[in-house]
Amino acid sequence: MYCMKCGVELAEGERVCPLCGLKAYHPGIGNNDGAKLYPVSRVPSYDTVNRKGLLFLLTVAFIVPIVITLLCDLTITGHFSWSGYVIGGIILLYISSVLPAWFKAPNPVIFIPVFFAAVVCYLLYIDIATGDEWFLSFAFPAVGALGLIVTAITAVIKYVKRGYWYISSAAVLAVGGYTVLVEFLLYITFGIKTAFPWSFYPLAGCLVIGGALMVIAISKPLRRRVQKKFFI
Repeated sequence: MYCMKCGVELAEGERVCPLCGLKAYHPGIGNNDGAKLYPVSRVPSYDTVNRKGLLFLLTVAFIVPIVITLLCDLTITGHFSWSGYVIGGIILLYISSVLPAWFKAPNPVIFIPVFFAAVVCYLLYIDIATGDEWFLSFAFPAVGALGLIVTAITAVIKYVKRGYWYISSAAVLAVGGYTVLVEFLLYITFGIKTAFPWSFYPLAGCLVIGGALMVIAISKPLRRRVQKKFFI
């Protein structure tokens, strides 16, 4: 047996190295009184500190342009006019990028509805500030429907561990139906009408793709062949 520090050969009964004084480690005997095999790390862990510090700096980086925007608006116009549009966009960017990072395991099923709710509030502010009347007839149902679709797809992917072909098919079909809803809302709100509905094109494509995915999901041999072909 040899000393782990200086390499001097030790006798069987020696518990301390005669050269460097390090307590010997005997594999067959307990080492309660001996020194640790590896030195204790003296380097502090900065994972939590760095993460929170970085998030704090990012938050300050978002607050600074908000304050500058308010001061510029107040200085130029004498009151708060256009600054609300800029501040709303900055807040939306913060909610979508920085806010989830404050949590160790952010749940997208929660933060996606929060983001869409913030978008709805921002559009409501624009509608009130401009004096138009497109929020209830267009913005709210359009954004709300998209938020429901994205949240539902995210929740199913997160909590359902099988049936991804069915999920993909339903998601594609939902996108196709959403385009029809958007065109309908544009018509009833702004009177936009074309000779041939433009939503037919994305709807037709989504029906073909969604139908193909549904057939693959139903047919087990075809599903295996596709998975083998594309290494899924």
